[in-house]
Amino acid sequence: MLSVGDAEAIILNLVQPLDREQDREIIDLWAADNRIIATSVSSELDFPYWDNSAMDGYAVRYADVQESSELEATVLEVIEEIPAGYQPQLTVQPGQAARIFTGAVMPSGADTVVMQERTRREGSNVLILTAPQAEEFVRHKGAFYQGGQQLLSVGIKLNAPEIAVLAAAQCAKLSVYRRPRVAIFSSGDELVTPDQILQPGQIVDSNQYALAALVRAAGGEPLLLGIVKDDPDALREAIAYAMVHADMILSSGGVSVGDYDYIDQILVSLGAEIHIRSVAMSPGKPLTVATFPTPPVTERSRSNSPIYFGLPGNPVSALVTFWRFVQPAMRKLSGLARGWEPVFFRVRSHDELKSHGQRETYIWGSLRLIDGVYEFHKAAGSHSSGNLINLAETNALAVLPVGTTMISAQAEVQVLQITLG
Repeated sequence: MLSVGDAEAIILNLVQPLDREQDREIIDLWAADNRIIATSVSSELDFPYWDNSAMDGYAVRYADVQESSELEATVLEVIEEIPAGYQPQLTVQPGQAARIFTGAVMPSGADTVVMQERTRREGSNVLILTAPQAEEFVRHKGAFYQGGQQLLSVGIKLNAPEIAVLAAAQCAKLSVYRRPRVAIFSSGDELVTPDQILQPGQIVDSNQYALAALVRAAGGEPLLLGIVKDDPDALREAIAYAMVHADMILSSGGVSVGDYDYIDQILVSLGAEIHIRSVAMSPGKPLTVATFPTPPVTERSRSNSPIYFGLPGNPVSALVTFWRFVQPAMRKLSGLARGWEPVFFRVRSHDELKSHGQRETYIWGSLRLIDGVYEFHKAAGSHSSGNLINLAETNALAVLPVGTTMISAQAEVQVLQITLG
């Protein structure tokens, strides 16, 4: 049985990112949220586009106003008013000024802006009451970015700030990695869909719905294969289909040591190499991770063969193993240049946390801000791997290392951040 750290290292080493050349597509900027750049972006535009004012006030020559004060105000003739979006028509000469507004183009001849609160208007003149700094409140062309330089690099995830940058640079279309395709199926004769009437002994398949939601949140495209019965031929057919059509395969159930757990032997029959069979963690001990020797002949654009994750069937176990292993693997697969590793930090635990200490233990709950300090609150109710009811509102997992049987209330605990963003 592998340690959690060893399992993570194996998985992240196995995952190869999508190919920058073969696995990209051109999209409109409107559709760029949560996508990952596949080609570095530059613009021919400088930013700011031209010298402009950072303040409502008066555009002046610094040489005219450098000695200004309340007692000896400088009187300047106002020759023009320049709102944003207007092209100045006149040149500011000695003894002159132009009324200017935030974002407006600086007129020729002026090199400084005096904010209006430091002036007094008298008819067609303005009195400068305070000496400004040279070039004060002037944003110079190209001060923030010079055209032709790299604007955003490959592997950056696009959120609102990056999209704003691209819009300002007039990058209306851009090249991004395609979304990873993730095949998902649940195995088990006892499983039924949510719309079926439950018979004695049957269980509603919640895993497929939860995993699909997690895949979408991670930027992937779920390929739903439904419920597959505990039949070797049916399972082999489902896995063979997924090998051809997906970049990653997620199954839940069938990876333990029961008489009807066929997944591992089917993978071997398909030529897969099994790298992980179990992990010393709770919940989530039964975990199969496998790769296939060569990619099948397919119309898929990428050259790497898919990576297979056989997750436990218990709902909590399936989600915990996804958060711990699959989520970072998906981030790396998607082309993200950095930040795909799991994120841990230490916070105060509101509750006493217990473990048997034999395996690395994950306790689900929520992070809450209490008096300016983040606390981990254990989810109420039973923490059985089969009880998914108290998973609602989970946004973090407390981690108890091997050998740790208890963490006292108000003591520090390491938590795994599981929310995406």
